[in-house]
Amino acid sequence: MTVDRSALTTFDGLQAALHIAPFHRWLGLELLSASHDGIVIAMPWRNDLVSNPALGAAHGGVLASLVDLGGLYAVLAAGGLAQATADLRVDYHRPALAGRILARSRVVKLGKRLSVADTLVESEAGDLLASGRGAYLGA
Repeated sequence: MTVDRSALTTFDGLQAALHIAPFHRWLGLELLSASHDGIVIAMPWRNDLVSNPALGAAHGGVLASLVDLGGLYAVLAAGGLAQATADLRVDYHRPALAGRILARSRVVKLGKRLSVADTLVESEAGDLLASGRGAYLGA
């Protein structure tokens, strides 16, 4: 399934694009808001995300995925082209425990060949869980 690039300028088009990938559907991602200023993606809690049963904390790779996906979709929402991730940096601040997780992303640089976006991954209570920056290849 492909998505018409012009559809990526709408909320429904971005949500449809987000659900193309089986991994994104497995995570249960939901687009909460999208504009040129940024996006918010929500991920529901699932016990099969836990990698540290002693803490009940989600695997860091899931948080890194939210940083990556949030940045890429923020670039698309801003009208940019993002075909692949060129670079990704993630900092972990505290364990992600049971509860919905939010990724808040905004574009730092929108370019023809390379775009950059920052993402904050937070608990629903507003606790900073992870933050990061991704660079995305355009053409």
